[in-house]
Amino acid sequence: MENMMLLGDEALAQGALDAGISGFYGYPGTPSTEIIEYAQRSKQAEANNVHRTWSSNEKTALETAIGMSYTGKRALVTMKHVGLNVAADPFMNSAFTGANGGLLVVVADDPSMHSSQNEQDSRFYGKFAMIPVLEPSNQQECYDMAFHGFELSEKYKVPVLIRLTTRLSHSRAGVKTRQALPQNQMKKPDDLFQFMLLPAVARKKYKHLIELQKDFEQESKSSPFNSCDFSGSDKSLGIVATGLAYNYLREAYQGKPIPHPVVKICQYPLPVKELRELYDSCDSLLVLEEGMPLVEDMLKGLAWKGSKPIKGRLDGSIPRDGELNPNKVTQALGLPDTMGQPIPEVVSPRPPALCVGCPHADSFLALSEALKEYGRGHVFSDIGCYTLGFMPPYNAINSCVDMGASITMAKGASDAGLYPAVAVIGDSTFSHSGMTGLLDCIYENANVVIVILDNSTTGMTGGQDYTAFGKLEDICAGLGVAREHIRVFKPLKANWDEMIAVYKEELAYEGVSVIIPRRECIQTLKKKNKMEIPS
Repeated sequence: MENMMLLGDEALAQGALDAGISGFYGYPGTPSTEIIEYAQRSKQAEANNVHRTWSSNEKTALETAIGMSYTGKRALVTMKHVGLNVAADPFMNSAFTGANGGLLVVVADDPSMHSSQNEQDSRFYGKFAMIPVLEPSNQQECYDMAFHGFELSEKYKVPVLIRLTTRLSHSRAGVKTRQALPQNQMKKPDDLFQFMLLPAVARKKYKHLIELQKDFEQESKSSPFNSCDFSGSDKSLGIVATGLAYNYLREAYQGKPIPHPVVKICQYPLPVKELRELYDSCDSLLVLEEGMPLVEDMLKGLAWKGSKPIKGRLDGSIPRDGELNPNKVTQALGLPDTMGQPIPEVVSPRPPALCVGCPHADSFLALSEALKEYGRGHVFSDIGCYTLGFMPPYNAINSCVDMGASITMAKGASDAGLYPAVAVIGDSTFSHSGMTGLLDCIYENANVVIVILDNSTTGMTGGQDYTAFGKLEDICAGLGVAREHIRVFKPLKANWDEMIAVYKEELAYEGVSVIIPRRECIQTLKKKNKMEIPS
């Protein structure tokens, strides 16, 4: 046992290691990436032969984790909130199959969209799947919930969702560790039909899942992470605080006793009995939760007697969008404003931009030059560093919807008659969800040009490895792209004429073309060069 200073992500990873995990699976995505990166650096994980390699995408990661759970071993899959959309099929079905070895689905949400396309709340997925959800309020709970989650998963043979948010994932605090547990021994399911979701089996499993709900609610009631404090004498207001919001509530009162009754919720489903007691004893309720108004909406739907106000995001007491923070909490409580000093005019906003020396810069400039005669509005892009090609001076792309959408959107536009139709996608994103879109293009011989920007890494999330590295040409050819229309060049100013010529030749071709501008990410190259310098 020792005290460690850890990010929320790192605390959860260390908790999983100490709880006897056998495999981490996932796809990098802010703010979840550090979970597996921590495991990859861990000597403890190395010594215990814990799997900790990145998967192709979130769906394959979860399915692989389910496979490890099948053997009786403990597994954890990690992703950001939009990644759970990708993994939704196995996630929803895993609630029916259940688990054998403990199975944790760890999802890091990104309220305020610091690095995301939306700010959805993964607790809704947990409610939808009808499985237990854990939502830590601090780094110590991140660590402890790994143990609790695995135990809960194995007790009821269900997956357990752990929901983190950006501020908790990326803030650091002291964590007290426990004695590490050994890994589970391999043990196949007692019921070999457990993971067989034929309709006749699935219907029985659904009934069983419904029957478990009362047990899950009892677990929430007795959870060490939920608490009820009715000592507050001011019952004009009762407060419901979930996860990280509980820390913001404590911060609002600056260490002083909270004058109102409080129910803290960090494990779901909701402890209805305690919430009913809070409702009955107070004149109104204020719900503090990071993300969407899940608890507030559920409380309003319980149809308790009376018409007491339940305040939160739905009624405007707290802004409906954006991160929760201590300032918003103090304002909702009517406490003195803590906004601080205004930002000085000398401080100017600095939006993200492509790094100096980024290979994508030359790729975009050449593409725009080749497309000049057609005008703007022909380039569909994707999720990654290269999305910054939307910004000046490039102004090179026209869409960014979700992972892999560039290729399929270009195909759809081509189907509608748009010419030329160009897709720009990163090498890692292509391996994540671009290959099936390319197969659609091949199947119909769509008139599209697909540009796979190959910087040899997953650049946007910090330079992780990806599964298609070194195999792009073979994959494209294997899917059916003609070898003569798989073109590779090095994006440099010195190769300007070659780049323009390749783009124009493939734009003129009626069919599926793949162009691969290949030059290593300037940031990963810097790291390698630093490593090579003797100390």
